[in-house]
Amino acid sequence: MKKLLFIGDVVGQAGCDFLHTKLRSIKQNYKIDITIVNGENSAQGNGITPNSADMLINAGADVITTGNHVFRRKEIYPVLDTSDCIIRPANYPEGGAYGKGICTVDMGSYSVAVVNLMGTAYMEPLDNPFSKIDDILKDISTPNIFVDFHAEATSEKKAMGHYLTGKVTGVFGTHTHVQTADEAVLGGHTAYITDAGMTGVENSCLGVESGIIIDKFRFHMPAKFAESEGSCSLNGVIVEFDEKSGKAVSIERIIIR
Repeated sequence: MKKLLFIGDVVGQAGCDFLHTKLRSIKQNYKIDITIVNGENSAQGNGITPNSADMLINAGADVITTGNHVFRRKEIYPVLDTSDCIIRPANYPEGGAYGKGICTVDMGSYSVAVVNLMGTAYMEPLDNPFSKIDDILKDISTPNIFVDFHAEATSEKKAMGHYLTGKVTGVFGTHTHVQTADEAVLGGHTAYITDAGMTGVENSCLGVESGIIIDKFRFHMPAKFAESEGSCSLNGVIVEFDEKSGKAVSIERIIIR
């Protein structure tokens, strides 16, 4: 049996710093074999930069997934094209989008494939994620497959979890930053959670200064988001899986404050 740690959206410098202080001990205490971190909000002011990606890798991430903010910072473009461990949603149209949507990590006696997808409900009109994952799965040789599904609608995330039951080892929802309490092993095979949560300042609106968001909802005026300050928390899930069959045995939510 092996253990995988998936960490929800890391937000800003505070999130990166908190991850750096906590991740090593989490990996040691839980005997983690591989770690995936969603880093699409890891840069100051949104998006991901080469510097914030380096911080996540130096903290202990083996793979960095992203989402709808992945292309916000142009300096990350060449990194996406050359990195083996930083991926973007696979259902961006081919031919024009930088980077790739899948990576395979060689763990010696076994390998792990990580796929990044983005939902289309209330999001950008990308290629159909259900059709895209069908195409991707045809070319993956390892049974150990984990999917970061970056989506807004809980219904779309639930649908993807049930659609991939028995086909992949785990499906983890990201994007909404609020950890859900519906973790389960679907069909005795696929670990699932609707949203893994976020890593950043806890007393905030999804990592952003609360007053700014309150005023935006009250007055509907444009606003520049600023990262909140204060105590942080780290949200994620730990999945134990059989690396020979690709079946998940258990999934556990974690919140580290």
